Parts: sequence; C-alpha cells; structure tokens
Amino acid sequence: MNMTRSHPQQSPVASATSRDPIANRPQNIHRATSSPQSSGALAQAFGSRVLRYGLALIILWIGMMKFTNYEAVGIQPLVATSPLMGWIYSALSVQQFSTSLGVVEIAIALLIGLRPWFPWASAIGSAGAVFMFVTTLSFLFSAPGWESSLGGFPALSASVGQFLIKDLVLLGAAIWTYGEAFSAAQMNA
Repeated sequence: MNMTRSHPQQSPVASATSRDPIANRPQNIHRATSSPQSSGALAQAFGSRVLRYGLALIILWIGMMKFTNYEAVGIQPLVATSPLMGWIYSALSVQQFSTSLGVVEIAIALLIGLRPWFPWASAIGSAGAVFMFVTTLSFLFSAPGWESSLGGFPALSASVGQFLIKDLVLLGAAIWTYGEAFSAAQMNA
C-alpha cells in the first residue's frame, strides 16, 4: 500500500494567476468584507498600485519640469557641486542637460507604468529609478544640504537638504517596484 500523499499538479497558468493580486482582485474584494486577513491583502494590493503608479507619476512630473528654465536653473547648483556629475556642464549647457535628464526621467516613468503588460520593461524602468535616486541622494554629501546655524549634520537645510531627503522614500519605492516587476517577469518567462 502506497502511503505517500499525491498532490494535484496546478498548471503554470493557474499557478501564476493564483499568486497575482490583479488576477484575484474580484475574489479579494468579496472576501474583504468577511475577514481581516482579506482586508489586509486588499490594502496591500491597493497600496502596491499606489506605490508603483505614484512613483511613476512623480518621476513623470519631475521629468516634464526639466524642460523648463526654472527647473534647469534650480538643479544647476546641485549638479555643479557633485563629484559624480559636475563635469557635465563642460559638455552640455544647463538647459541641454536638464532637457536630457527630463527625457530619461519620462522614459523611466513610462517603463515603470508598463508593469501589467511588460514586467521586464517595468523592472528596467525601476532599476533606472533606483540609480536616479541614489545619484540624487549623493547630492546630500556634496551640496550645501546641512544647516550650519544648527550645528551642521544632522540638521537639514530647508532649501536643499529637506528637498533631497524625500528621495530616500522614493528610492525605497523604486527598489520595491524593481523587485516585484523582476519577480513577475521571471514567473512569466
């Protein structure tokens, strides 16, 4: 007599859709009224969309602003004092660099937004966002981001430091969207 238990095999499609909160959305919504665990799953599914598309919207908006003189002049002191990027103004004008950066940021935002259809594209866009936010956060160490009248580090200046520190949260969102999209792309491969 065989004492091993047999487990029915799920098809790859059924297996993938059972882990996909988008595919299970109607079931999750129905269960949300009957169980706290389902409410948590629904909040996570909704939160993941807000995180991904909020990140894409912020990057898109910032990218579109790079086409304005206001933004080009605004980022100029940060870029000029950066050891990573200070050289760029010897090759491009302030507006040319800002416009180029805007094109890259818009492309990153659009790639992140493609997650439901092209997870690999979203993973690439998210990786670009990670690089972008790490670069931006490096300005904290090269730009005048610390308030000297309050003793310097860790007191952030209002104009630069507080403007840049928010990128830490955006970096976290970009890392999460990268991991989620990369995992989805591997499942679909």
